[in-house]
Formats: sequence, structure tokens, C-alpha cells
Amino acid sequence: PPPLASPSAMLTSRGPALCTALRRAVPGGLASLHSSAPRCRAARVAVVLSGCGVYDGTEIHEASAVLVHLSRGGAEVHMYAPDVPQMHVIDHSKGQPAEAESRNVLVESARIARGKIASLAKLTTADHDAVIFPGGFGAAKNLSTFAVDGKDCKVNREVERVLKDFHKAGKPIGLCCISPVLAAKVLSGAEVTVGHEEEEGGKWPYAGTAGAIKELGAKHCVKEVTISFPAHVDTKNKVVTTPAFMCETALHHIFDGIGAMVKNVLKLTGK
Repeated sequence: PPPLASPSAMLTSRGPALCTALRRAVPGGLASLHSSAPRCRAARVAVVLSGCGVYDGTEIHEASAVLVHLSRGGAEVHMYAPDVPQMHVIDHSKGQPAEAESRNVLVESARIARGKIASLAKLTTADHDAVIFPGGFGAAKNLSTFAVDGKDCKVNREVERVLKDFHKAGKPIGLCCISPVLAAKVLSGAEVTVGHEEEEGGKWPYAGTAGAIKELGAKHCVKEVTISFPAHVDTKNKVVTTPAFMCETALHHIFDGIGAMVKNVLKLTGK
């Protein structure tokens, strides 16, 4: 069979009338078909940090995983933290409080954000499509008093404002590890997961958190940390949670589980 003609040759072979019609239908000519095509705007996601370090701030691996998956998902990311003192400072090499030290949550969070961070007081729903809270004990010590007061905890007023504002605006909220307790406390009737409800020989060392979540009036949903069932999506409240380091498991499982949470948050933005 004869070789196929090029697209341009096929067009011109149909006569000048067809070319004229195309030029009229597509202002700027055929080349403009690509440049004028509508482009989807990237989802704008706020990430709220609580310091730097698992025992007194943000869990660094979780924050990194959140940022990597947001980057892969094409999101535009802005980071925030409350401008308040930490509850205390932990010497991570000893696992003990450093009694003589005091640190600021915003200043410490800037370590993870590479300096690109703002006070949580500046975070608004108008500028963002979603918000994500990585875990770490900072969520239970600096963003709330859960580590000390359990079900009777108080939530930082700016954290509470952000959660309520995003919920009211119908914009998705992502949380991992211990941070789902924030949603459980602030958003009445929310469905969240922190993994399993039994320690199972030490695999789930913080399983008791599930009971506290129930006492807060939220629904706890048992989930795995692995890629098979790693995130819970509360479609009614647009709250997405995953256990992360609530489980003693391989780091890549934590990474994949957080990826599932981020993916569902981005999906709920509709971007």
C-alpha cells in the first residue's frame, strides 16, 4: 500500500476551503490548539508542623513523606506552625527531657521547611484547597495537650480555628500518626484511624489512643499501615487519616501509607 501522508498533507489535500474553515474555527491557527488548551490549577495544600523531632515535635520522616507525595502529586505547598513555646525539649539521644532548654515551635519547624514557613495565624482557607497535619508527639504536646490530658485535652486555638474553617468550607483535611486526635477533639462525629485497637505484642504500641478517640466522641476505624488498607477516608467530613508510626513496621510501609493519605486528600480537592 502507498505510504500514509503526513497530517498537514492530508489537510491541504482536502482543499483550501477546509484549511480556511479550520483557521476560522481555531483563532491563531492549528499551533494554538496546544497553547490555548485549559490547564488545571495545582492544588494548594497547607502543611502544619509542630516542631522538629518525633518526641517533642513533628516526626521528620512523616513530614518528608507528606512533602514528597505532595510534590509528586503536583501540589503547591505552603508550611505553617504555631508561634508558641514547645511543651518541653527532648534529648533524642537519651529519650529524656533537656530541663535547661526551651524552644519555639515555629523556629524548630523551620528546620524541616528549609526556612520557608509562616505563623499558623496566617493560614486561611481562602488561600488553600486542603490542609495536612503530619504526626509526631508535637501534635499531642504543642498542637494540643493530649499527651498530658488525654480525652480532656485542649487544642491550640489556631489549630482549632484551622480545622473548623477547613471543615466548614468543605475542604479536605489529612492527618497521620497521632494527629488524628486533633480532628477527633475538634470535629464532632469525625471518623479517623490510628491503626489497631490492641497492642498485638508491641506491633501497635500506642493502641490505647483508639480508646481515647472514642471517648472524644469520634469513630475509630481499624486500619493497616501497609499499602493494602493504609488510609481511612471520612467522605462526609472530608477527613483522611493513616496510622504511620503508630505501628512498628518498615519505613517504606509508613511512606506508602502516607502516600495513600496524600493521594486521597488531593483527590478530594477536585484539582
